[in-house]
Amino acid sequence: MAEAQTLGSREPSEKEIRLVIGASSAGTIFEWYDFFIYGTLAYILKDAFYATDNETLGLLLVWSTFAVGFAFRPLGAILFGFLGDRLGRKYTFLVTVTLMGIATAGVGLIPTVDTIGMAAPIIVIGLRIVQGLALGGEYGGAAIYVAEHAPPEKRGYYTSFIQASVAGGFVLSIIVVLACRFLIPADAFAAWGWRVPFVLSLALLAISLWMRLKLSESPVFRAMKAAGETSGNPFIESFTYPGNKKRIFVALFGITGVLTTIWYTAFFSGMSFLRGPMHVDDEVVELILLASGLIAMSFYLVVGKWSDRVGRKKPIIIGAAATLVLLFPLFWAMGSLANPGLAAAAERTPIVVSGPACETDPFAELFAKEQTDCGKVLETLTASGVPYTLTPADTLALTVGGEPVAIAPAWLASPAARTEGLRGALSAHGFDFTKQRPGFANVLGIVGVLLALGMLSALTYGSVAALLSEMFPPKIRYSSMSIPYHIGAGYLGGFLPLIAGVIVASTGNIYSGLWYTWGVVAFGLVVAWWGLPGGPPRDFVDE
Repeated sequence: MAEAQTLGSREPSEKEIRLVIGASSAGTIFEWYDFFIYGTLAYILKDAFYATDNETLGLLLVWSTFAVGFAFRPLGAILFGFLGDRLGRKYTFLVTVTLMGIATAGVGLIPTVDTIGMAAPIIVIGLRIVQGLALGGEYGGAAIYVAEHAPPEKRGYYTSFIQASVAGGFVLSIIVVLACRFLIPADAFAAWGWRVPFVLSLALLAISLWMRLKLSESPVFRAMKAAGETSGNPFIESFTYPGNKKRIFVALFGITGVLTTIWYTAFFSGMSFLRGPMHVDDEVVELILLASGLIAMSFYLVVGKWSDRVGRKKPIIIGAAATLVLLFPLFWAMGSLANPGLAAAAERTPIVVSGPACETDPFAELFAKEQTDCGKVLETLTASGVPYTLTPADTLALTVGGEPVAIAPAWLASPAARTEGLRGALSAHGFDFTKQRPGFANVLGIVGVLLALGMLSALTYGSVAALLSEMFPPKIRYSSMSIPYHIGAGYLGGFLPLIAGVIVASTGNIYSGLWYTWGVVAFGLVVAWWGLPGGPPRDFVDE
């Protein structure tokens, strides 16, 4: 095709390619910072925007709002994919980064639920929708822009900077939070200081726009436009172009489903796991994630460059297969390193809960339903990271190491009273619920576990921008790669914290949420093995 030949013949100068990669990557870092800052501060936002003293429900509501942004990413992909294929790559992702910056700053300016009531979470949801729409157009634009400037033999390496920039946005969000913690007293940070990272996005927006305005349009798009080969309706053609339905299916499940669930499990689930059931100090968690994220960014570049030699399929297959083998052992190791005393106490003095109707409904309070007494106890044990064995009985009872523990009626009156009472009783049997600051060796071990998870992410993510660009015809490339990418990232990945949280809350097993990731990756591995092109990388050709 003429389009493919145009792509292959474009040889940008070194200065031009540095500007292309730098501006695209910086914008991606800033835009993902805007998205991730919400997740990084989830533990504070649950108190700022949701009127509940139930810790489990509060976090699930925060993750629900987090998921709303992801739910709208496919719509953003359709809208901005259409504009990107019709009007150009450059101006489309100028619009997306502007929307993201304004919406993120808006979250930092919303009054709390104590001030304006239910209007607070409603406004947050509205701004998350804007963020989701913007992000739906960002990744495809940045990835394609770099891919269409890159020489074919370096496309994997050059586009891997976009993948590393996604991790960079997460790292930047942690750096800003740590800096605010250092400069703002703890009480003030909890009261109002958390707003600063959100409002700071306006400064990042200005820098990003300044850099991206220096860019020229993609050479592939300019050539298509000059030849009159741009698509009339990129959305329709994405599903009618010969062979594209199979490509979209493979891109959705065999590529995006795999990479996005591994990514969010590695960093978001890792962060929630350490902060929540492992009771690790917030600042320690952020420092661990900062070190891990900074190092892991380089993994994406290594894998991207490697894919230029061995092809795009091989790293993805290796990464997905290794995840199925290593996912649970890595989290078990992280748990034993983060809070060894908790695991030792549970093994030494096992907890047995017995009673009628012993099942939990994490959303009972939200729908004005009454949780059973046994369900209340199970919910608190799970939120505390304490494993238990369940046995049926006619009356509610709790034993620790074979010794009965009386459940005071006052404990069942409120989540706060129940948490204080149960944790106090269990502390007398050797359970430690204080904020943990693991020793240096254990911290290094946790960083090692997160780096292993980061490598699994890099293997399945590092070459993806190049792969998706090569899978689809240039005239509908923005739409064709953005739609499956953002459906997969928006639903399979964006809902992961919520789905995993519900699974854990419902089962009482702090590791059970990992089965969601395992299932998505297992299916994706089969699809990738079947549908991904093997052999050396190559430009798009009609099959």
